[in-house]
Amino acid sequence: MAAARSVVRRALLYVPGSSHKMLEKSRSLDVDCVAYDLEDSVTRSQKPEARSNVRQFLQQPRSANVRDNAVRINSVGSGLAVDDLTEVLKAPHVDTIVVPKVNSASDLNFVTDVIRHTLLHRKAKQSVELGTAPIQILALVESARSITDLSSICKASPMLSGLIFAAEDFALDLSLTRTPSLTEFLFARSVIATACRAHNLPSTIDLVCTSYKGAEGQKRLEEECLGGKGLGFNGKQCIHPSQVDTVQKAFAPSTDDLRWAVRVITADRKADSLGRGAWTLDGQMIDAPVVGKAKSMARKAEACGMDVKAMQDKGAHQEPE
Repeated sequence: MAAARSVVRRALLYVPGSSHKMLEKSRSLDVDCVAYDLEDSVTRSQKPEARSNVRQFLQQPRSANVRDNAVRINSVGSGLAVDDLTEVLKAPHVDTIVVPKVNSASDLNFVTDVIRHTLLHRKAKQSVELGTAPIQILALVESARSITDLSSICKASPMLSGLIFAAEDFALDLSLTRTPSLTEFLFARSVIATACRAHNLPSTIDLVCTSYKGAEGQKRLEEECLGGKGLGFNGKQCIHPSQVDTVQKAFAPSTDDLRWAVRVITADRKADSLGRGAWTLDGQMIDAPVVGKAKSMARKAEACGMDVKAMQDKGAHQEPE
């Protein structure tokens, strides 16, 4: 199997597969991940047409500014997942499958088996190598049952690349009312973020912000991004293109954060040559965990397209205190 792709998904934007106009508009966006939707935004009568639309769209040349082409299929329990996968996997530019309503490991076992069978059939039929990057899976966590079974879900498939929290369906399942504070989701969000880290899943994608219009909507979106980042999420679902820039900036290191990380990394390299395991910077003690955080931040900044090398050149003079 090819090595897993390293993907940063700060923003995951849903685009209805039933809309030719919105599909084409997505080409002009600069976004980490677009999830072409066959589920909630598509009526049952439109689903066959939406499958065909998405398949044809993803057979065209890739957009340079969309890093991850995902497709949200219908749930395994709907009986539509096999038809969705059979159609969209005909397209060469599908990177990720988003699986909704994952209540148990068996849902991901099923999707993984269908993907493997479909791709093997394509290889045999075409007699060519399909590509170097395997399909990845994102699982939507939408119920109390899935929260209590996260450990087995996280171990269910080698294709699993992350979890997504679906707040509205979760609220429906538990008869909760969503409030601006989001405290009713604190336990579920914390468990999801912790599970992703425990199982080394790269993407931890937070709930949708339903407010996006005007200054108040923008403020709410920024607050939700900061709150999610504070809980350990590294991305957020978007339902409108106007949300993307705010979300991607929020989940990328700031310039000040990157400057600090580069200073720590540079000074640590010099401290190591002097045999110093712990030292100070700006009056704060720096040891191995802090250096690890700085290196992780620099990698994330590079993946987000920030000019890490230029910052390193500027901070080359930094010395350990």
